[in-house]
Amino acid sequence: MSQNEIKQQIAQYLGSHPFINLATVTAEGAPLAHTVAFVADGATLFFTTRKDTRKAANMQANPKVAYTVDQDQYAGFAEITGVQMEGTATVISDPQEIAAANQLYRAKFGEAATITPSDMHIVVKIAPVRAYFLNYAKGFDHKDLVEY
Repeated sequence: MSQNEIKQQIAQYLGSHPFINLATVTAEGAPLAHTVAFVADGATLFFTTRKDTRKAANMQANPKVAYTVDQDQYAGFAEITGVQMEGTATVISDPQEIAAANQLYRAKFGEAATITPSDMHIVVKIAPVRAYFLNYAKGFDHKDLVEY
């Protein structure tokens, strides 16, 4: 399978799931996991969070993040699929980029949902760096690696 085909599978997978398990690093160097609702434009993710959260502080101090996306339940090991992604998080302020992310957010979560910044909230973009697409139908622990 080509790199482009794997990237397309990853984009489709991200588009069909509502949450990621986001890993950040604290100032003390400890890992911290967060469940985050997100939207995807290909393999680029967007979400909003309060400015005073631990994840916001962690990402601003160290923008290197990782996340996973997978199913909650499987009938058997051969059905396991998922994405393991490494990326770079940035707070975005460009009105056009925020408007595009907001449009994706409303399409995914409903017209009442917004992803706009405010005095209390920031909009975060995660640019992909490296990903593994898990597909155990191809064999136990099968992962396809792609670089962005």
